[in-house]
Amino acid sequence: MLTASDLLQLSARGIRPEEVQQQVDYFKQGFPWMSLEKSATVGDGIVRFSEADLASHVERFESRRSSLNLLKMVPASGAATRMFKSLFEYISSGTPNKETDLFFDQLDSFAFYEELRSQVADGADEVTVLKQLLGASGMEYGSLPKGLLKFHRYPSGARTPLEEHLVEAAVYASDGQLARLHFTVSPEHRGRFEKLVDELVPVWSAHFGVKFEVTFSEQKPATDTVAVNMDNTLFREPDGSLLFRPAGHGALLENLNDLSADIIFIKNIDNVVPDHLKPITVEYKKALAGLLLWLLEGIEYLEMRLRGELSAGLIEEACLELRTYLGFEVAADFAHLSLEAQAAELLGILARPTRVCGVVKNTGEPGGGPFWCQDAVGNLTLQLVESAQVDMSNEEQKALFGAATHFNPVDLVCATRGCDLREYRDMMTGFITEKTKDGKSLKAQELPGLWNGAMAHWNTLFVEVPLETFNPVKTVTDLLRPAHQNG
Repeated sequence: MLTASDLLQLSARGIRPEEVQQQVDYFKQGFPWMSLEKSATVGDGIVRFSEADLASHVERFESRRSSLNLLKMVPASGAATRMFKSLFEYISSGTPNKETDLFFDQLDSFAFYEELRSQVADGADEVTVLKQLLGASGMEYGSLPKGLLKFHRYPSGARTPLEEHLVEAAVYASDGQLARLHFTVSPEHRGRFEKLVDELVPVWSAHFGVKFEVTFSEQKPATDTVAVNMDNTLFREPDGSLLFRPAGHGALLENLNDLSADIIFIKNIDNVVPDHLKPITVEYKKALAGLLLWLLEGIEYLEMRLRGELSAGLIEEACLELRTYLGFEVAADFAHLSLEAQAAELLGILARPTRVCGVVKNTGEPGGGPFWCQDAVGNLTLQLVESAQVDMSNEEQKALFGAATHFNPVDLVCATRGCDLREYRDMMTGFITEKTKDGKSLKAQELPGLWNGAMAHWNTLFVEVPLETFNPVKTVTDLLRPAHQNG
């Protein structure tokens, strides 16, 4: 199947031949659907803070943050092309649409308006304006990543999401002296990110009195996956070489695995707000971190007890703790094991990486949510599940997915605990999609999503966070929402 030339191509990417064979097998066999047991709800997998809880968790984090190695990770790869889909359609068709009408009605409300206006002659038609905003000879917004676009307007000038994340990190991902951030970026844009960071860091370091350590990484070529023809044979370019495709955000598990910190905050690049709306986000970030610290203390205590004198009562208590606080309910067969075997299994679960995930009330946004799911051996675990992982032809599973009370805004606080994170993903939660290349149909494969299958075997607890903390920008007109308007 693989030629000598193929093997050279694989070696250059750092991909083993057996990995390609496994990917082809996945294409042939497909991936099993997730088995949803029920949606996680408040009191059953989701924690809702009282005012006292919120204050207590914030205080715990504040009291310990000076001794913690903190880091904020922001996935920032990829161009913002889809954000401007309707504008591109106007350029190609010459026909305005509902979104372009809104765009031009409120053009002066965008943070990039001043720059755009300075580059376009008075009286220019709408298509000319859009070409200047999106095109390579203009502001290049159609090909730049979201992190480099002007999102918010301030008296001192416009800010990009990159800058807003710097500001956020200074107030919750800092030990009081150092704020550490890590951005995953695409190779073609890395230079622009680094240049902007060099310009911004001195300004904000002086403002907050903290130093910044900002690092970058790119998706590794070794995480790309092969494409196949519709008959599952390897898809080849006209020169005979294999076609590799980026494997989705699940590939960033490798980047996360390379990072070292006591607590890692993970948040998407476009989920930022102006300063006057930041306090609630900051408060809940601190509270999530404080809760995580409390969970880690509980894990350490439970580990100590399970290494001591065993009893049926202790095992029962430990199982209840795992069910209540770490999103894990043992399978029925667990009861047939000896006390020693039960303790060993529970210790293995406690040793996993741990995450606290903010979730917001479901308002109908497309995407995933929190569920109790059954694994292959009958354990129930808390998972973030996307619609593509669910068999929507199964009416029962479809109804369970539709009954989700909460939504995943990608608001994670993690303790990786020195683990090799690749050992805690479920490779059977990948995705297969159909694409085209040079007019030919093909099948592509994505790795388990970073916060979905890539973290399938993490200890997990969900926390309800205010809807105000979730303000993504999926289309350009989302920037007109009050959450992104600064005054």
